[in-house]
Amino acid sequence: MLANRKLILAHFWFAFAVFGVALTLGAWQMFIRSPIGTWLSNPELYYRSLTAHGTVMGYVFPTLVAMGFGYAISESALEQRLVGVRWAWAGFWLIVAGSIMAVIPIALGRASVLYTFYPPLIGNVFYYLGVVLVVVGSWVWVALMAVNLRVWRKAHPGAPVPLAMFANVAGSYLWAWTAVGAALELLLQIIPVAAGLKATIDAGLARVFFSWTLHAIVYFWLMPTYIAYYAIVPRAIGGRVYSDTMARISFILFLVVAMPIGMHHTFADPQVGAGFKFIHSAFTALVALPTLLTVFTICASVEIAARLRGGRGLFGWIRALPWDNPMMLALAFSFVMLGFGGAGGLINMSYQLDASIHNTQWITGHFHLIFGGAIVIMYFAIAYDLWPHLTGRELTDLRLIRTQLWLWFVGMIVTTFPWHWVGILGMPRRMAYFDFGDPAIAPQALSVTFSAIGGFILLTSGIIFLVILARGMRAPQADAGPYRFALAVHQPATVPVALNTHALWVALMIALTITNYGYPILTLALTEGTSVPAVYVGAQ
Repeated sequence: MLANRKLILAHFWFAFAVFGVALTLGAWQMFIRSPIGTWLSNPELYYRSLTAHGTVMGYVFPTLVAMGFGYAISESALEQRLVGVRWAWAGFWLIVAGSIMAVIPIALGRASVLYTFYPPLIGNVFYYLGVVLVVVGSWVWVALMAVNLRVWRKAHPGAPVPLAMFANVAGSYLWAWTAVGAALELLLQIIPVAAGLKATIDAGLARVFFSWTLHAIVYFWLMPTYIAYYAIVPRAIGGRVYSDTMARISFILFLVVAMPIGMHHTFADPQVGAGFKFIHSAFTALVALPTLLTVFTICASVEIAARLRGGRGLFGWIRALPWDNPMMLALAFSFVMLGFGGAGGLINMSYQLDASIHNTQWITGHFHLIFGGAIVIMYFAIAYDLWPHLTGRELTDLRLIRTQLWLWFVGMIVTTFPWHWVGILGMPRRMAYFDFGDPAIAPQALSVTFSAIGGFILLTSGIIFLVILARGMRAPQADAGPYRFALAVHQPATVPVALNTHALWVALMIALTITNYGYPILTLALTEGTSVPAVYVGAQ
């Protein structure tokens, strides 16, 4: 039952519209930094573009996808109309207003601070206020997910919460607490300086606040992807979820261990002690557990589908999988990119190994392979799966959909693998241009050229994706039926309280965050003489 299709479509269309703009900016950035482009007369234009690209891709696009998908999950999985529709629209318009407010100063060259803010750089105050509005709008969604689950619980006392909704609410709680770090940085450190109330800023403390958000936000981006793994793919390919229990444990582990790990992004920062860096590095390793659980469970679920289709033998069942089904294709591509990206993450979490690739193009390749690759390709799959139910019209050109997914996969590999390589060779990131005529870096020109070509392949795929959705709005009408999620092989009649509620795990998440961040933040806040003069972007 999708009673609020316009609300969900509004979230998806705005998400994919800004995604298209940000994708175009990204392709342009790779072109002008490559040997096939020409140097910019004003390199500051590159940083404007980079800030807009990161702000949209980091804050606006995935948040809107999570919200729109979350509303669809709430109505379909709980089989009840969304409670608080007016609030949902208010949250959406807050994000639209915040996005516009943030982009204007970026376009004017007054906020080229990148999406990670990088104090003591200070941009126009309206950029930061725009980001705040985006976060506040998303918190409306968090509250609504909690309210809707509470209403359902009252009507179904003791019943197992549907897996998709359990995971959806876990993701919303993770985001609510994740965003607190960046909120503290903005409200206590950056906005007072940007508003002219202060002239100095404690950049070290600000970076620790942002590290609170910086890595956990990746798992918020991942949540819709993992929900699609468990709740959409098995149903779409004719199978069942191997284990409802293992799925719940995976989402619980993400909720608990995704938060207290962000200081591995400050390995090179002297204001953070080595002991806490080690603790955060160790907790980062724990995040591999829910991913490994997911890979096992989903592979088992896929095998079930293949054997139901007549697959036989130890590996022969793989041939029986519906490889012409876009959901199967998206899952396979996502898993491949998740594997490569996750392996790179093991390098980043190691204090010793990170030193060799810190602030190089390796980092750019890593997070694009995870977010732009493994995550975004499943956002496409979610849209393809939902679109007929949102529009009442069928997506009939499966060949074009498969082509789009192939192009995205190939484009992301061609883009990110060379980035990893030149990162190992020491190429720094965040550079507006390179002199490839210099013999010292001339051998890297070919790799950078391949990355630029990959960027245009991605842009082509993104355009095809938008065309498919637009054509789907005008396709012949068709009754897609009720929207359903995958069932488990052994659908639980009852679920232990610990696997059916979030309170214990939210409390543990908060406690671990306070344990891992409390002392460093308190120490830095009480240390005098650590503030430095602000550097105002766009100041004449």
